[in-house]
Amino acid sequence: MTRSALLILAVLVGSCAQFIDAVNINVQNEASTDYMPILCSPIPASFSPSSSVHALRPADISAVYALGMPHSHRDEASRVVSRLAELLSMFNPEVITEHVIKASLQPRSLLEEAEDLSLSLSHQVSDWKFVLLFVPTDLTCACSPRVAADVNAVVQEVEAALQILQKRLHHTLVHVVVWSANHQQDNWCECMKDESINQRLHKAILLKQLQDSLNHVLENPKWHRKSLDFTALLLSAPVIADPISDSENILSDINQLAVQLWTNLLQPSTGQIEVMDSGVVTIPCPTQERPFLRTQINSPTSAEENVYSKASSLTDPIMGTEIPCTDRNPSPTIPTSVHELRPADIKVVAAVGDSLTAANGVGAKTDNLLLVINEYRGLSWSIGGDENITTVTTLPNILREFNPSLTGFSEGEGKEDNPTAFLNQAVSGAKSGDMVQQVRILVDKMKNDSRIDFHNDWKVITMFIGGNDICDFCTDSIFFSPANVVGRIRQALDILHSEVPRAIVNLVELLNIVTLRDLHRDKALGCPTWFVSLVCPCILKPKEGSSELQKVNDFNRAYQRGMRELIDSGRYDTHNNFTVVLQPFFREVFLPKLENGQPDRSYFSPDCFHLSQKAHTLMARALWNNMLEPVGNKTYTQDFMAGIDLKCPSETVPFFRTAVNSNYSFPGPPPTPAPVTNWGSDFYCVNTAPSNSVPTSVHRLQPADINVVAALGDSITAGFGAKAKNLLQLRTEYRGVSWSIGGDKTLETVTTLPNILKKFNPKIKGVSKGQGKWQTGFNMAVSGAKISGIPGQVRNLIDKMKNNSAVDFEKDWKLVTLFIGGNDLCQYCNDRATLSPLNYSHHMMTSLDMLHKEVPRAIVNVLEIMEIEGLRRVKRDSLGCSVLQQYVCPCFLLPGEDSPELAEVKRINRELQIETEKLVYGGRYDDREDFAVVVQPFFKNSIVPVNADGRPDTTYFSEDCFHFSERGHADMAVAIWNNMLEPVGKKQTYNNFTNARNNIKCPTEEHPYIFTKVNSLPSLTTSTTLPLTSTTTTTSALTPHSTAQPLPTDCSDNVPVWLAAVLAVTGLLIGWAVTWLLLSYRTKRSKRTMMAAVEMKGTVF
Repeated sequence: MTRSALLILAVLVGSCAQFIDAVNINVQNEASTDYMPILCSPIPASFSPSSSVHALRPADISAVYALGMPHSHRDEASRVVSRLAELLSMFNPEVITEHVIKASLQPRSLLEEAEDLSLSLSHQVSDWKFVLLFVPTDLTCACSPRVAADVNAVVQEVEAALQILQKRLHHTLVHVVVWSANHQQDNWCECMKDESINQRLHKAILLKQLQDSLNHVLENPKWHRKSLDFTALLLSAPVIADPISDSENILSDINQLAVQLWTNLLQPSTGQIEVMDSGVVTIPCPTQERPFLRTQINSPTSAEENVYSKASSLTDPIMGTEIPCTDRNPSPTIPTSVHELRPADIKVVAAVGDSLTAANGVGAKTDNLLLVINEYRGLSWSIGGDENITTVTTLPNILREFNPSLTGFSEGEGKEDNPTAFLNQAVSGAKSGDMVQQVRILVDKMKNDSRIDFHNDWKVITMFIGGNDICDFCTDSIFFSPANVVGRIRQALDILHSEVPRAIVNLVELLNIVTLRDLHRDKALGCPTWFVSLVCPCILKPKEGSSELQKVNDFNRAYQRGMRELIDSGRYDTHNNFTVVLQPFFREVFLPKLENGQPDRSYFSPDCFHLSQKAHTLMARALWNNMLEPVGNKTYTQDFMAGIDLKCPSETVPFFRTAVNSNYSFPGPPPTPAPVTNWGSDFYCVNTAPSNSVPTSVHRLQPADINVVAALGDSITAGFGAKAKNLLQLRTEYRGVSWSIGGDKTLETVTTLPNILKKFNPKIKGVSKGQGKWQTGFNMAVSGAKISGIPGQVRNLIDKMKNNSAVDFEKDWKLVTLFIGGNDLCQYCNDRATLSPLNYSHHMMTSLDMLHKEVPRAIVNVLEIMEIEGLRRVKRDSLGCSVLQQYVCPCFLLPGEDSPELAEVKRINRELQIETEKLVYGGRYDDREDFAVVVQPFFKNSIVPVNADGRPDTTYFSEDCFHFSERGHADMAVAIWNNMLEPVGKKQTYNNFTNARNNIKCPTEEHPYIFTKVNSLPSLTTSTTLPLTSTTTTTSALTPHSTAQPLPTDCSDNVPVWLAAVLAVTGLLIGWAVTWLLLSYRTKRSKRTMMAAVEMKGTVF
């Protein structure tokens, strides 16, 4: 009853709000279950069920059934269907789902399940039923030579099952779903045990084969036009469990899959964009324009196919290249130095790498995704030798214009062990760790082939690797760390260096792979995003602007930098008959665009990931040009749209360029940095003056206006063990270096928030100094404190400020920083009731209420509790780390890796963050012009700092590997300062600990103020005054997941108070009336339908 009243009231006052048809939620937040009943606004429904399956609304569905659930993942699939049924229950709370549970009890064939279901429901004529028919791939071997026959058998069984359902069931909508649990083990499939098999690509191709075959069957009009009583439709993309999820995220995966099914159940909305982030999904709702469940008749898909074909058409079918070089002669005598090597002196070409060198999909037709599995090695940019340079541009075809007797190139199609592959030993799916094996096979082939004079022939060997490492880095950031990846490449190059004479090796720098994401943002391009998500999950998964995406970019750049440093070490220039040259043309690549600004798909194979022959043509030209450019002055950026003209050897230097003939001086390994003597920061801000007059509004507060700093919290703010060098010093509180309140020395040697503020106002008061409790200033933090102790700290702080003669309590602007919750979380499992998120929020509210009520002219920083899970990885071979760490935080550090106890405390961790945001941005503290509370979220998604080896950097932590060291405090200080200068909704939500001295941001001329919720709104940044009324009317509360920006409103401030009261009462009366009518109707209807006693428990969205 209350729900209906609220909904109608919302309609009545809707002139001041905009209703949207989709609601973004975080699927990892269990608390959001409370919002399920109001996710979709009700659409007026007819009082009689639809007579046509093509005009079926969600409210018409009376029961949900499932067939063909995967044998190895029945429980998971059943839970997905249960969640889908819960979404349907928003429109019909009486929807039946009990058959879902029954179907999972024992494995049977799909035909048997179809027979049983049709018999049990044959008497139900009037009620509309929804059937999900699963087509699992868990029993199909993706790399088997019989895969085509296996797919055909599955499709025939599905068709037979549909015929049974169509013949016997009435009022039925069937959706066919191809299901793949990508985390499943394929140990039973022998060919998948072969390490040379690209498992992900084979699985993706299997799904595509099955999808296409089923689509061909279901396109038959007999499923759509034979009657208005029954139809069957294939889901537009397979349902795939997250390939990089661990057990803790299974719940999140299930919710995502359910939302995918729900999205495809509805008629598609125009302009629908695929979401690449797995943490946030969009739950769409039926609209007035498209209110029905999807069928082939009301939502035809042929238009999408036309878009796909149009977007895929090649614009330049000519792949040849004109060679402008006139001097194509070899050296007068065979050179003895690699630094005097002309193109015509090369007699052997070879290559190692991954699918880009194996040339997967290069020759594929633009509309045939299945051909991506084919390896068109004869067209490969660095090693292919099909036809000649007039029709196929590759490095070997260019070299053959200088030496027609060149050998080693690959031809035609096939795997690396095919004789026509010759010295193209690249393996699809290979990573840096596979380079040693590829190089050893390559060396053996060159030694044993009669066409090659191993000791006398000059060779060009091209290595291009790293793409699959970056695609997988998020599964194990240590294994795929830049240092480890480059180390594996070094091992392979070392073998070539020690065993292969007369060779020049091209190490092609890894491309900037993140640009490929642009292909999957525009749905009109028709790119198979689901396919690429299988092949390269770590690139497509992160959300735009997220810390995960930043980490992708950081790793990508670090791979490139590591390759440069490896070659610049000079380790491969120890003798004159061998060298390795870095060819950097792929470092910065601009995604080719069409005239309308869309990415040009003609440069890519049908999967929008591998490259087409058009791109291979340009890559071959770019590589050739790089080889002729001097080291230190090579082209490192490519705009393929501008085209690439072939260069020629110069008359003065007719050789392939090496470091020696380029007069390049190797910088050698980077010098060992001098020992760090302090953790200070450099300061470059110019505008450090205060406001012209003391501001009266907290939303116009500049850093130099702050007179007093204060801090509340626990041992972190107390500086517990921050400078400890042994266990004896661990208990010392080094308050003078505390990140938020310490004032020891100056910013140049000690980085703290007050020391930064001293650059703006040298007379700032309240800082704590030294050790212990002698010069604490307004640092009220107590080691071991929990949230329940914060109200007491607040009381002590207020009293201390009032009694301090140096403080003008009424007029001085104050900055108070509150960071608490670590001890609550670490001890949660020992007292769940007392330390619950609800109590946490209560104590937080009590504390902020006291500040809000009693402290004038204040801005309060509230830090979200850090994501503590990462501390489980922080290890050091010491007594303090191995024993004390777990004692300090038992509830997080003692549970097993996949234990329910760990899952519970991680959930509580996130709930504490959410409760903080809800409280602060709920509008409770927005009614005063001289007071503001701001959440600073840099710890929300905590990233454990790592060293050069990709392991947790323990120098950021004290002797117990839990509390922060002075280095950690310094980076926390910079992080909170930078958060303060970022607008609400656009604040960085992760800690980027690098300890660079130049990370401190500066206020801008456009916005010299510390950001609050109010002055983060664009409409408020230009006004000179801010009346009290505007604060309450323009600062709408943020959502519970508040890194979103507050929404500005266009509502007038002139709405009379009495009107709101009248509308509220009217809304309630109408709500009661409508609710009574609905309940009466449902009661009558329920008497005509079977009773549903399935209670939804434990469902989380």
